[in-house]
Amino acid sequence: MVRAGLTTERLTRAGAELADEVGFEQVTVSALARRFDVKVASLYSHLKNSRDLKTRIALFALEELADRVAAALAGRAGKDALAAFADAYRDYAREHPGRYDAARFRLDPETAAASAGVRHAQMTRALLRGYDLAEPEQTHAVRMLGSVFHGYVSLELGGGFSHTAVDPQESWHRMVDSLDVMLRNWPTS
Repeated sequence: MVRAGLTTERLTRAGAELADEVGFEQVTVSALARRFDVKVASLYSHLKNSRDLKTRIALFALEELADRVAAALAGRAGKDALAAFADAYRDYAREHPGRYDAARFRLDPETAAASAGVRHAQMTRALLRGYDLAEPEQTHAVRMLGSVFHGYVSLELGGGFSHTAVDPQESWHRMVDSLDVMLRNWPTS
């Protein structure tokens, strides 16, 4: 018998909240069952296993983040778009660290192709059109932006910038300014 009020959507959302509280790696069907004060077996009519739960949280986070980035990019171009794009990712990671980790969960190719991850790639490429980069340079730039944003956010969330008096926000702005200069002066092969 299915417990009243439990749905796959509700469990996914609760799993995302749990990820923000305890970390994405700690999210399991058992932990979710404790949150609802139900037996683990009662969740298996909605979820196959912990991997299924994590996949659903990853898809939820990718969609949520894509919506946020799209809203931030609307009507912007060039450096303004780059800053809005970067800030949307950083703000999301700071507000939802578990969901941010979930958005990087490895999905099988078919699931990934049907996910909002495709929207992320499209938005990054749209942003780069303002810098007039053609392939294969555009792909190199997409990878660079992802690496820089993720690296900075990961270090910041891990406390890596808490040992100096220099405000991480100031460093963030300098990094975005530097990326803009680099993209406007992209080297060609």
